[in-house]
Amino acid sequence: MRNIKLTIEYDGGRYLGWQRLGNSDKTIQGKIENLLTQMTGEKIEIIGSGRTDAGTHARGQIANFKTNAELDIAEMISTLNHQLPRDIVIKDIEEVPERFHARYNATGKAYSYYVWNDVIPSAFERNYSFHYPQELDFDVMNQACEKLLGKHDFIGFSALKKTKKSTIRTIEKLSIEREGNLLHFTFVGDGFLHKMVRIIMGTLLEIGSGASKLDVIDEVLENKVRQEAGETVPAQGLFLDEVYYR
Repeated sequence: MRNIKLTIEYDGGRYLGWQRLGNSDKTIQGKIENLLTQMTGEKIEIIGSGRTDAGTHARGQIANFKTNAELDIAEMISTLNHQLPRDIVIKDIEEVPERFHARYNATGKAYSYYVWNDVIPSAFERNYSFHYPQELDFDVMNQACEKLLGKHDFIGFSALKKTKKSTIRTIEKLSIEREGNLLHFTFVGDGFLHKMVRIIMGTLLEIGSGASKLDVIDEVLENKVRQEAGETVPAQGLFLDEVYYR
């Protein structure tokens, strides 16, 4: 039995997210699985490193699948990229040890979130950033980023209800770069809860615009109440950049 690892790039704008949904053909996983099933003559199920929500993009999603088919790797990547929609690209394929699991073996992830910060929106960035016209205080936003670094229970910054699984995560990097009117927020950590990046982003923007106080970070981390955090920003500004493995 062969274990095949995929590195995948996609524009999530017209999809319902990564995860296969019944008979819908509007998911990334579903599109790739259907094509691999045709290519191998086997019922293929691929395992992703994690779900991305509807509208979220990826530069480096990782997935793996098992097969007995003797398809050549070069032929496989060529056929997939020829037959998949143009907004899904297989960047790399490699054969990996049988025990490799895209989700369970992941040790961390890097995300980017983009904000178009100007009164006038952008015709070109509209599908890949969130238009936020208010003036922002970057000093106070950087202070907020510092508060979020390290190991915390982030359930208050997530869309999760009560769960038996641990909601403790470690954020190793949270930075802001400005390129003209485009703001680039980088998140690196050992894992992220459902909608965690988008809720943190909404909170940072509210702090930066003066709609919320800096102390809200401490309050959400202490009280673990989702309603005390900021709004969930739209998905189109979010990119899964990289998944880390040992």
